[in-house]
Amino acid sequence: MTDLTPWPAAFAERYRTAGYWRGQSFSAALRDWSMRHGHRLAVVDGGIRRTYRELDERADRFAAGFAARGVRAGDRVVVQLPNTADFFDIVFGLFRLGAVPVFALPAHRESELGYFCLHAEAVALVLPGVHDGFDHSTLIPAVRAAAPSLRLVLEAGSDLGADPVDLPDPASDTLAFLQLSGGSTGLPKLIPRTADDYLYSVRESAGICGLSTASVYLCVLPVAHNFTLSSPGVLGVLHAGGTVVMCPRPTPDVAFPLIARERITITALVPPLALVWLAAAERAEHDLSSLELLQVGGAKLPADTARRIPPVLGCAVQQVFGMAEGLVNYTRLGDPAELVENTQGRPISPDDELLVVDDHDVPVATGGTGHLLTRGPYTIRGYYRADEHNAVAFTPDGFYRTGDLVRLTPEGYLVVTGRAKDQINRGGEKIAAEEIENHLLAHPGVHDAAVVAVPDAYLGERTCAFVTLRDGDARPTAAQLRAFVRSRGLAAYKVPDKVRIVDGFPVTGVGKISRTDLRAALRAQLAQEA
Repeated sequence: MTDLTPWPAAFAERYRTAGYWRGQSFSAALRDWSMRHGHRLAVVDGGIRRTYRELDERADRFAAGFAARGVRAGDRVVVQLPNTADFFDIVFGLFRLGAVPVFALPAHRESELGYFCLHAEAVALVLPGVHDGFDHSTLIPAVRAAAPSLRLVLEAGSDLGADPVDLPDPASDTLAFLQLSGGSTGLPKLIPRTADDYLYSVRESAGICGLSTASVYLCVLPVAHNFTLSSPGVLGVLHAGGTVVMCPRPTPDVAFPLIARERITITALVPPLALVWLAAAERAEHDLSSLELLQVGGAKLPADTARRIPPVLGCAVQQVFGMAEGLVNYTRLGDPAELVENTQGRPISPDDELLVVDDHDVPVATGGTGHLLTRGPYTIRGYYRADEHNAVAFTPDGFYRTGDLVRLTPEGYLVVTGRAKDQINRGGEKIAAEEIENHLLAHPGVHDAAVVAVPDAYLGERTCAFVTLRDGDARPTAAQLRAFVRSRGLAAYKVPDKVRIVDGFPVTGVGKISRTDLRAALRAQLAQEA
């Protein structure tokens, strides 16, 4: 099984020659930022205010602390942290040590965490303690039982540091960290990133978004999301010498006072949250005048919503369309309103290669809609230890099948028209239909299950589970099935929004052989009913 599928030698040489890959590790990048920005304010978290120099010094201490606890270079460590300053201490400490963070989200529970630890063969897990009223320590027994490799469970916020020790600089072209894919089959795949490819994306994103030492970024979405981490996100702001302000909750009553107090200049939201902010801003008394740019991504932003942002929030809007596997597209700051409101931007790099093809991988006519394939200097060549899946997800010549349906404008901008994969985009959170179906099928009263997307004006899509029941007395209700899925240790956003118990599934023309065809038939049934 492959940890990191390398770029072919000719491509790697081209990217190095072009200056995209600079041979810099994340540890070295932090050293550089500290040298350049020293006493400038880097991170704000409530009463915590840390400079670039302090971030660098704490990375030394946390690297030594992990080493003293037996974590070694190359070891995988699952990190589940909310938006706090602890994130930077722990992640940069692991980077400096050469260990490999595996980024989980605060919403994940024992099912997902156990899988991440098992699949990555993680030696350690870092949890947040009590967060948003949930005690994450209650997850530990189930995660330990699922992952025999797990030796160490640590709680963020405790003193994990130690006296610094000399450590070699990690290589820039080896596995640096693992992110989570949205996934369309079962549990999320793990996405391997190197410092070379990821820092290129960070640097270019910071430039495209106009970041500088005057930038003050409000980290609203989960910090471990690719969008929040690097597009340009917290890493882009640190590269530019700006300030990152951690926002513990994304609601306007928490975020708006932070914007006013810290003079926030840029932040990033998903479309449903943008709608909430717009409604709140129309009656808010907080001073939002410092806000210069609102990025919206994670799901398609309706043009009507994009048009409302400048007059209501008093800032420019930028559409962002990307994926943790690599490709990121931005509308540019000087673009005309027509492009900003109606497209999802164009790629970061001149070496981002895009193909729009039909079901048989034949390129569609210019302006036609088709499947988006891509490869480039920061798009992975394969998932982590997923050789069988990689044979389907990537073409033989290295193009990644994104699963998105798009068309290209004459200006080279993308317009996203839908998804080809059986994946549901619920307000920016990606849900694999198959994963939820497997949990429903574990109920003794369920005969079969199929999960599909239902259009929703607020979240974009919600989940609807169609379920057929076994004969017998134990016939669960829809509410009982939702409770059952919730009880299996899943993130709350994965629990089906609706459960519809039916006598049977549509079989005409599709039968029950292809789950994809079955879901398509059920989506068509919902559309006809609507």
